[in-house]
Amino acid sequence: MEPTKPKLPVEAVQLYNVFIHGGMSRRAFMEGIQRLAVGGLAASTMIEALMPNYAAGQQVSRTDDRIKASYQTVPSPQGNGSIKGYFVRPVSADTRSATPSKLPGVIVVHENRGLNPHIEDVARRFALANFMAFAPDGLTSLGGFPGDDYKGGQMFSKIDGKKMGEDMLASALWLKGRPDCTGKIAVTGFCYGGSVSNTLAVRLGADLSAAAPFYGGPPPADDIPKIKASILVHHGELDTRLAATWPAYDKALTAINVPHEGYIYPGAVHGFNCDATPERYNKAAADLAWQRTIDWFNKYARA
Repeated sequence: MEPTKPKLPVEAVQLYNVFIHGGMSRRAFMEGIQRLAVGGLAASTMIEALMPNYAAGQQVSRTDDRIKASYQTVPSPQGNGSIKGYFVRPVSADTRSATPSKLPGVIVVHENRGLNPHIEDVARRFALANFMAFAPDGLTSLGGFPGDDYKGGQMFSKIDGKKMGEDMLASALWLKGRPDCTGKIAVTGFCYGGSVSNTLAVRLGADLSAAAPFYGGPPPADDIPKIKASILVHHGELDTRLAATWPAYDKALTAINVPHEGYIYPGAVHGFNCDATPERYNKAAADLAWQRTIDWFNKYARA
C-alpha cells in the first residue's frame, strides 16, 4: 500500500489534532500555524485546508433513495436521561411484509465533537453495506452538535463523561433490542468513539459481536478479560502515542482467546479515515480499513 503523504507539514496536522481535541485555544492554534507558514504557503491557506469540509467529504447523500434515515431518541435513565441519534437502514429492509428481513446493527460513535455530518455519512455507508446503523450524539443533553467542530469540542468537555458513557451503552442496547435487528450488533468509532468501542466491548461482553475501533485508547488491562467480542483495531503509523498501545492490547486479547487483528497504516496520521478533513485523510489507508471493517462485521456480526 502506497502511503498518502499530507500536503501540509506533518507538524500542522499534529497541531490541528491538539487543537480539535481541546489541547489549545483557537488563538494558540492560529499562532502555531503562523509559525509554520513557510515556503510561500500562507497561514490562511493552511488553516482552510485543515478545517473540515463536510460537503466535499460526503460519500452518500442524505437523500439517497437506497436508504431510509430518521432521528431517534433513546431513553438513557442512567445517563443524561435520553440520547438522540441518527438511524439509517437500507430501504430494502423497510418493508411492509409480515416477515421483514432483520439486519445486524452497527453503533457508530463520533469523535469528541458530537454527531457531525461526517459521522452521519459513515452511518449511511453502513446502511449501503446492508446493516442498520445508529449514530448517537453525545451532545444531546446540551442541544446536540452545534454545527461547528470547535464549538462541539467545547460543549463536549462540559458533559459528564460517565453519563455520556451510559448514553452510549443505552444506544447499543436499544439497537440490539429492536425487533427488526437480528440481535447481533457491532460498534465502531473514531478517537473518542474508538475508545468507546473498546469500552462497550468490555461492558457488553457477549452482547456485542464485534468492535472496530479507529485510533482509540484500549481499555484498562484489568477489564480486557471481560471482552467476548471480536476486535479489529486501526491506528495510523504517525499517530505514535496511540499506535504504541497496540502490542500490549494484542497480547492481552491473545491471552483470553478473543479473535482479533490490528493494523498500523503506513504514513497515516490520527484521523486518517476522515475524508472531510483532507489534510488528515489518507485514502489508501481509509479504503483498506473500511473494507476490513465491513468484512469483519460480516464475519462476526452477521448471523
